[in-house]
Amino acid sequence: MTASIPNSTAARDKAFALHPFVDPLANVEPFVVTRGKGVRIFDEEGRSYIDAVAGLWCASLGFDNERLARAAYEQMRKLPFYHAFTGKTNQPLVDLSERLVQLAPSPMSKVFLANSGSEANDTVIKLVWYYNNALKRPQKKKIISRMRGYHGITLATASVTGQVINHTSFDVPLARFLHVQTPLFYHNGLPGESEEDYASRCAKELDDLIVAEGPETVAAMFMEPIMGGGGVVVPPRTYYEKIQAVLRRHDVLVVADEVICGFGRTGAYWGCQTMGIEPDILICAKALSAAFLPISAVLIGKTIVDAVAEETHAIGTFGHGFTYSGHPVPAAVALETLKIYDEENIISRAAETGQFLQAELKRRLAGHPLVGDVRGAGLIAGVEIVADKAERRNFAVTDKIGPTLVRLCEANGVILRSCPNDTIALSPPLIISRAEITEIIDKMEAGLDLIHSTLRSGKPATAAA
Repeated sequence: MTASIPNSTAARDKAFALHPFVDPLANVEPFVVTRGKGVRIFDEEGRSYIDAVAGLWCASLGFDNERLARAAYEQMRKLPFYHAFTGKTNQPLVDLSERLVQLAPSPMSKVFLANSGSEANDTVIKLVWYYNNALKRPQKKKIISRMRGYHGITLATASVTGQVINHTSFDVPLARFLHVQTPLFYHNGLPGESEEDYASRCAKELDDLIVAEGPETVAAMFMEPIMGGGGVVVPPRTYYEKIQAVLRRHDVLVVADEVICGFGRTGAYWGCQTMGIEPDILICAKALSAAFLPISAVLIGKTIVDAVAEETHAIGTFGHGFTYSGHPVPAAVALETLKIYDEENIISRAAETGQFLQAELKRRLAGHPLVGDVRGAGLIAGVEIVADKAERRNFAVTDKIGPTLVRLCEANGVILRSCPNDTIALSPPLIISRAEITEIIDKMEAGLDLIHSTLRSGKPATAAA
């Protein structure tokens, strides 16, 4: 007898869908999202939630925008698809590539379009290796990144990513991938050490690693200007200045992963501008299309482009690409997104709102008994919950403090994200208002108070939810 097919969306989801970042045996009840409006999403019962993380750091213009919907529709009517292989092109591909070169924070020469941050970073790894083969440096292939950094989830990009959960049982990191420490002064600074001294120590660690491995074997370092999924880690003052000096001395490429930070998230157009990074290669995605359609881009400096072109000429073709690289519909939506950023002053408005977010988080939450650190820039912030403020000691993972706060806030109409060390991440849509930010912080404060009182009563934090 054929088993009966479940009727509800949630039941069918549990029956047929395998989700990212979920324990399939934990009986997690699916959260069915039916529509969006502004910074809010709505569930099956019609309840509304402010999404304080913009989906996955990406819905920069919120969850409805007629201009973007119209751009997609009009392009679908005109040319719904064509590929970019063997010299084929389309107007949105060309226009978007040109515009990104114009907007780049440091001089760039060419743009390669892909479909996700993972694909873009995977492309960069291959380009870096290709580039060094072109220069007759076959040993210069090792890639450095940071613990708790996030750069994607393909075999190669998961190897660049520095998070244990993305490595366990997947047989990554692969060979050639190295990691240095998370540049988080709050936990890793020594007693009496200034931020600048800590930055010098990080730079020395990097230099020591490159020398030990052999500079002739180290090709590039990947870096998020502000590390998102690793817990909104803002490196200390002078860090990037000192890190880049080491990389330049050893002829190691600087790769800026702007997938989260690009397009106004940090208070400037690019996270590189906020943090003082001058990249040889830049990757962007997410807010490139305001997350309305999948698209990513790799911006490549002229020195690399020239070497790659010479190698390709010798081989006969550039043997890399994706079916949907430069797909005209996502490219058209991305172009319209960039126009909206300019015409509606989204970046400057977000910078002002971001100052309010950072100030209010510090004013209202930094003194809370459970809050150890509040950090961020612009409209990206992290609130780290600790068991002991004086010792900067985190709760045990099994205490589930961060996830409990996320559940409490969700029950009260705010979507948040718990990152490593019970750091609660915020990255709301760039169009968020001060009133909506205040509502988010109200719910966070109420949740923290409830968890604190629950712990003081001797009950586990999960009892609060």
